[in-house]
Amino acid sequence: MSDFLKVVDIVKTFGGLRALDSVSLEVEPKKITILIGPNGSGKTTLINVISGFYKPDSGKIIYKGREISGMKPHEVYNIGIARTFQVPALFWKLTVLENMLVAERNNPGERFTKFLIKKLWRDREKEATERAFRILDVIGLSHLWDRLATSLSGGQMKLLEIGRALMSQAETILMDEPVSGVNPTLAHEIFTRLVALKNQLGITFFIVEHRLDIALNYVDNVIAMAYGKVISSGIPEVVMADPKLIEAYLGG
Repeated sequence: MSDFLKVVDIVKTFGGLRALDSVSLEVEPKKITILIGPNGSGKTTLINVISGFYKPDSGKIIYKGREISGMKPHEVYNIGIARTFQVPALFWKLTVLENMLVAERNNPGERFTKFLIKKLWRDREKEATERAFRILDVIGLSHLWDRLATSLSGGQMKLLEIGRALMSQAETILMDEPVSGVNPTLAHEIFTRLVALKNQLGITFFIVEHRLDIALNYVDNVIAMAYGKVISSGIPEVVMADPKLIEAYLGG
């Protein structure tokens, strides 16, 4: 196993519930990996642990050779891991472009000691705006740059969350059901754009997803969970034929 993103014997409990039961897995760099399993299997809990929203009871999380177990969300964000949510968490009263610019890291114009001196941050602001438009073009939202976030469709909101993650210069993006509630045409478009981002920018995606009829057409690897444990992992063809998955996930 490499040390790009590795989970080692992670345990997370809530009272008497062992949500994650010694979970170990690896997410390969510059690939799309989906995490599947029945409801209650621990998928979102694992994403929350990796992204710092939950602190593990025990075990390790390694990212690019560095242990990040127990880091706070903003610390995980600053080392290059961003996440999106099943229900998009946008700034609803801001425009699409403004939502993108909020994600810019280390903007000197946001510092109390510098924001009054325009020349210290003007060029950086221009560069950030130009980069935001390039990303909006890649994710297919450039024509909506001046629209309020509230005016977007559900699928467009999820694309905007991906765009914000890219604005943070994240190398790894964790996603919780990116095509949940999205019509099939836009769902395929979202995954098509994820593949393009993987190929063009080398972004690594680790995605919780239930809509396997769509997702399996685009992913490199599948990891399956049930009852807080990893039960299978590998390429889609192998995992989907695993008897343990058929029994636990498909009810066979």
